[in-house]
This record gives sequence, C-alpha cells and structure tokens, in this order.
Amino acid sequence: MKKRLHAAVLSVLTASMLLSGCGGNKEHDDTHHAANGDLRETTASLEELPAFLDHASDHVKLAYAAAAGVSDVLPYIPCYCGCGDSAGHQSNLNCFIQQVQSDGTVVWDDHGTRCGVCMDIAMMTADMKIKGKSVKEIRTIIDQTFSEGYAKATPTPMPS
Repeated sequence: MKKRLHAAVLSVLTASMLLSGCGGNKEHDDTHHAANGDLRETTASLEELPAFLDHASDHVKLAYAAAAGVSDVLPYIPCYCGCGDSAGHQSNLNCFIQQVQSDGTVVWDDHGTRCGVCMDIAMMTADMKIKGKSVKEIRTIIDQTFSEGYAKATPTPMPS
C-alpha cells in the first residue's frame, strides 16, 4: 500500500519541489516555535515547501507535498496520533499546515515530520482524492482505518 501511495503522490512532490526549489531562496521567510514546541515557518504559497524540509527524507517531503495538494480536504480529516490533545490540532491539516492566510501565504508546522500516523493519513487522503473519492468517502475510510489502536481523533468537523 505504501508503494502505491508513494507512486500516486510522487508527481505532486516532484512538481512542488520543482516549483519551490525544495525550500531554497525563500521570498518570505518567517520561522518561529509554537507554544507546544513545534517549528512553524511561513512561505509565500502552498507550492513553496518550508526550509525545515531541506534535509528531510523523501518520504517526509512527499507527505508535505501531499498535504499541500489536499489542503482543501484535510480540514475534514481527523488525525489519530494524539495531536488534538497534545498540540491542539483540529484536523490532519494542522500536522502540516497551521493555516493558509487570506493573502495565500502558508504557515507550515513541523509536527508531521516526526509522525508516521500523520504522514500516512495525509498520503492516504491524497491517494483517495486522486482516485476520485468524495470527501465523505475519504473521511469514512480514514475513520474506519484509524479508529482502533490509535489515539483519540482530533475534533474535526464532518464534511457536509
């Protein structure tokens, strides 16, 4: 399954890395630590991955590119790593992106760099979106997959 996810999202990563130079030459560079210790960095857009990924593995970069590619879906997808309680996250999106501001700038969060559950959920979501599944279908599959044996889900709203 992971190989299929990797192949399905590889094109997203490749395009994102080409557009962003994989974090180099930032036009807008703002890095700080959140109250919970997570590193946050602001970039000009979703196409520009944060510099904190410059030395990350390809798998981690792939997960961040996947999260950027499904940033419209992830607000409806819970995370099951415990970050709702430990970091105040509202959905899986917050494991990668704190917020997309009205001017299009993105505040990235490095929480996802350290969490396989977060990365798996984002990559599964991207794979299902590519396959044409609806947000409700994706949510149902994620809930079924992670509801047992994982931490409590983030308080994520259901898609309408």
